[in-house]
Amino acid sequence: MRFLDLLVAATAVSGVTIAPRQETANAYEEIENFTPEDDIARLALAGLANLTEFEETAVKSKAKRGGCSLLNVSIRRDWAHMFASERKAYISSVQCLMAKPSKVDHTLYPGAKSRFDDFIVVHANYSRSIHGTGNFLTWHRYFTFVYEQALKNECGYKGAQPYWNWGTWAHDPAKSPVFDGSDTSLGSDGSFVAHNGSVAGRGAIWVPSGKGGGCMKSGPFKNMANNMGPMQPTMDGVVANPDGFYAYNPRCLKRDISPYASSTWTTTPQITTLITTRGVKAFQDNINGDFANGNLGIHSAGHYTIGGDPGSDFYQSPGDPVFYLHHAMVDRTYWIHQNLNLPGSLTDLDGTLTVFNNPPSRETSLDDLLGMGPLAPELKIRDAMSSLGGPFCYIYL
Repeated sequence: MRFLDLLVAATAVSGVTIAPRQETANAYEEIENFTPEDDIARLALAGLANLTEFEETAVKSKAKRGGCSLLNVSIRRDWAHMFASERKAYISSVQCLMAKPSKVDHTLYPGAKSRFDDFIVVHANYSRSIHGTGNFLTWHRYFTFVYEQALKNECGYKGAQPYWNWGTWAHDPAKSPVFDGSDTSLGSDGSFVAHNGSVAGRGAIWVPSGKGGGCMKSGPFKNMANNMGPMQPTMDGVVANPDGFYAYNPRCLKRDISPYASSTWTTTPQITTLITTRGVKAFQDNINGDFANGNLGIHSAGHYTIGGDPGSDFYQSPGDPVFYLHHAMVDRTYWIHQNLNLPGSLTDLDGTLTVFNNPPSRETSLDDLLGMGPLAPELKIRDAMSSLGGPFCYIYL
């Protein structure tokens, strides 16, 4: 049976709980043996069928460029589906990045002490032009990829960037293997500190306090340094650094994991609704939410599920290692949406250059550049529209 036929057949399976992942010889074999466990995975396989057909047509017409194909792709997996050894390898590479010295200009960013901190600096610097904008999805796709490459090239990581499947644990995220506090997690909730929740959605939405609020209790990142900020804190009791965004202010990483945020805005049915919207405008409107009417949106809700300091900080959120699993999941939803809407989705943009067009600015163009500061070269948006094009070569399972 052809690969495309296998993918189509797999989408017909419903109500299946995935078995533990098996060792496979290569990416091709893993894709063929993948069994979807939820509606998101079934949509992913339907999208892969479209992508396979699209790629085959491109090869036959000689429109395909570059060496990336569905035979040699890197596979980004759900953290829950990774072997313990794979999780530990990822954790070790992140810790390695935290131990390497910063490369940014320390006269401008005195609080940046590590390569991990360099990514916080870049995100903070660009934040006013990469959220609620036409480049939101592609900028964060590239940013997450550059981080993944740093883990590989500077710290010897051999795997791919994992993602956090929000919907699976939407009603109790602290039980997720991402947050369970084990040595194969990215840490735990914070210790309990009484507080009055967090203000979200540009001040329009209140997220009640969870069972945390204090320093992370357990896990591999329990003692990590949170060196800069707070920049724009939202949790009650956390105040902005009076010495400025980038001043050195070492402290613990705090979390307040919120089942309220996750169960209200990031359930599997809500994610499937997002993915199956028609056109990027509707997709972005959904993922961004509608703050004035009490809808935090899936993107912001993921950050507020993490909560704390710096997890829910608009500028500084990459300071929590879960940021990159969260944004890999954001990218996964976009990737599936694109694959279901080929080929138009490879050129479909919506939005301007400023946050929710304030102040008014022109429409985003495919030839606009995605800036990464000192982290990586600029990249045209058109070269970030496909996970098999430009510098990219990955898919999600």
